[in-house]
Amino acid sequence: YFMDDMDARGFIGLQVHSIQKKEDEGRKTYFRNVRIQTENLKPTPFKGNVFVVSTLKNELSDLEKKNGWKLLFDGKTSKGWKGAYKETFPEKGWNINDGILTIQKSDGSESTNFGDIVTTEKFSAFDLAFDFKITEGANSGVKYFVTLSEGNKGSAIGLEYQILDDANHPDAKQGINGNRTLASLYDLIKADKQPRFVRKPGEWNQGRVVVYPDNRVEHYINGVKVVEYVRGSKEYRDLVAISKYKVWENFGEAAEGHILLQDHGDEVHYKNIKIKSLK
Repeated sequence: YFMDDMDARGFIGLQVHSIQKKEDEGRKTYFRNVRIQTENLKPTPFKGNVFVVSTLKNELSDLEKKNGWKLLFDGKTSKGWKGAYKETFPEKGWNINDGILTIQKSDGSESTNFGDIVTTEKFSAFDLAFDFKITEGANSGVKYFVTLSEGNKGSAIGLEYQILDDANHPDAKQGINGNRTLASLYDLIKADKQPRFVRKPGEWNQGRVVVYPDNRVEHYINGVKVVEYVRGSKEYRDLVAISKYKVWENFGEAAEGHILLQDHGDEVHYKNIKIKSLK
């Protein structure tokens, strides 16, 4: 289900594809029975709970509202957010302009300049979607099940959907077998993604995290599932035991927690942050 603000009318196109190999010259594609109906149309019955992809800024369709979705960022204010380990939203560093929430560039260090921000509300099982745009070499992250109980220095502890410029940030080569690359469960599970599904720095990507009531978790990028695991399973705990999170008891297994956007000292943009609680 797709929603945009483009024209309701347009051309029908038949593609002429480029020829990459000399031996393919002369190959042909034939079309026939090309027909269209423009009158007496009936809408295709909608089956209900289908994920909506939208190019609009911070707007929900009537269907999304009916199905329980809500915006975490209204595109105008910091309502619903505060600084991690703080009671108020950061006074500088996080800017809202033209419907976009931006963490400004500083020195590239983790959460030591303007600081992370977290939702004032906590969530358990949920479907979370967000659009993000990185700058070249940027690092950030969207964390979930953040309890703020650790009181640690640096970024607050939580499961992390990694946001990274894999081609230009050194963290992509750290960790184990690529488990710190874009859309990965940071330092635990590498995102199984193909480069063709990822848009380059300066372009918008859509991230999505689905946490089911039975603790199954999925990461998506641009509609493609790239990570799948079960919180609290033996496989999950074995991965935690060899990760940077091994020092935190029951890491990532809280019943509920905040959603966090990370300040890692690089300029990163967010919009269309929305969530639906699952039962």
